[in-house]
Amino acid sequence: MTSVQQPSTKDDILTYLLKRGEATAHDLAKHFEVSAQAIRRHLKDLEAEELIEHRVVQEGMGRPNHLYQVSAKGRDRFPHKYDEFALSLLNTLLETVGKDQVGTLLRKQWERKALEYRDRLGTGHLTERVARLVQLRKAEGYMSEWHEVNDGDTRQAGSGYVITEYNCAISHIAESFPSICGHELEMFQMALGDCSVERTHWLVQGEHHCGYLVQEG
Repeated sequence: MTSVQQPSTKDDILTYLLKRGEATAHDLAKHFEVSAQAIRRHLKDLEAEELIEHRVVQEGMGRPNHLYQVSAKGRDRFPHKYDEFALSLLNTLLETVGKDQVGTLLRKQWERKALEYRDRLGTGHLTERVARLVQLRKAEGYMSEWHEVNDGDTRQAGSGYVITEYNCAISHIAESFPSICGHELEMFQMALGDCSVERTHWLVQGEHHCGYLVQEG
């Protein structure tokens, strides 16, 4: 019988840091309910593997804190559905037909994807469509979540739904063709239809996740 490999503590730490953005060893020890010494051993190993990095923050007169975050190499550990062939193909097109033509092709691709999403989301309540969209994104390799917000939520203006994506399934392609990421906002807007979609966070701008606020139109 083939055994199922369980996620390791190191993988759990990487996932936590990916979602949280950054955390201290104390934060991690408290979250995983293990000793700070055990967490520091894992952090040391992860840094040695270049999967995480840290910055030093001085607070008051005490000892400085080390804030850990996932490195670019660490992000590559998370699912990517698209391989190097797609990037190679786009570079070949860039050389043969030019930048403008490639831009047109990419726009047609995201429009096609938006229509595919819209067909699969159906015409139910916005809550149901947002939930289905997140499930579709997960199937494509995105670590995607959603939650509902209301007028009393100080993090957002107005009620609606927040879609959060902690990784980019096409990050290697987006590095060379950033317009792909720029079109995601329009793609979600077209897919969800009768609502407004606003970008609240963006990996491209150095934030640790992408975020979208979806509200009734």
